[in-house]
Amino acid sequence: MTLLSNAVLSAVAAAPAGLAISRAPEIRISQESPFDAAAREALLDEAFGPARDAKTSARLREGRLPAEGLALVARDHGELVGTLRCWPVQAGGHAALLLGPLAVAKSHRSLGIGAKLMREALWRAAMLGHKAVLLVGDAPYYARFGFEASLTAGLDLPGPVDRARFLAFEIEDGALDGAKGMVIATGERRALRRRAQQALKQAA
Repeated sequence: MTLLSNAVLSAVAAAPAGLAISRAPEIRISQESPFDAAAREALLDEAFGPARDAKTSARLREGRLPAEGLALVARDHGELVGTLRCWPVQAGGHAALLLGPLAVAKSHRSLGIGAKLMREALWRAAMLGHKAVLLVGDAPYYARFGFEASLTAGLDLPGPVDRARFLAFEIEDGALDGAKGMVIATGERRALRRRAQQALKQAA
């Protein structure tokens, strides 16, 4: 778990009686829990609107589980204020991750939380042995993390996409060399996980 403090309260003891003092953000990045589902979905609706599930990249996430250890949340004093997930895919025959969606609550934007989530996700992905990451997003923003459109030139998504926003980052140099063809989902299916859990309960 990592800690990021973006502001410091000062002169608290000297503040006039009755004066409302803003609490300093205390942002912690951690793995999400099952109890985060409702707050995460509300945050994504706020960030992307109800049509977010119609995006092409959503087709690669539908019915799947995120990559192990790569479903992250940002909390401010316990309140969920950011989310980022990565998903296993095959990119033209090359194992990779699909990153997204990345979202930060309106109340906490411009505090560097999105960048913190990105760096944490890429570091964890590297530590877990992943070699490449794809995403669909704003090229100028993601360029700071090493993402570029040239790495996806031979790849296609299962739906329309702005090629300038279809980006990739190689954790290991050359990980996407020769990658050509359709990106397909390879993550574990939610339904299979549920059935396996039910079978274990019945056997207990």
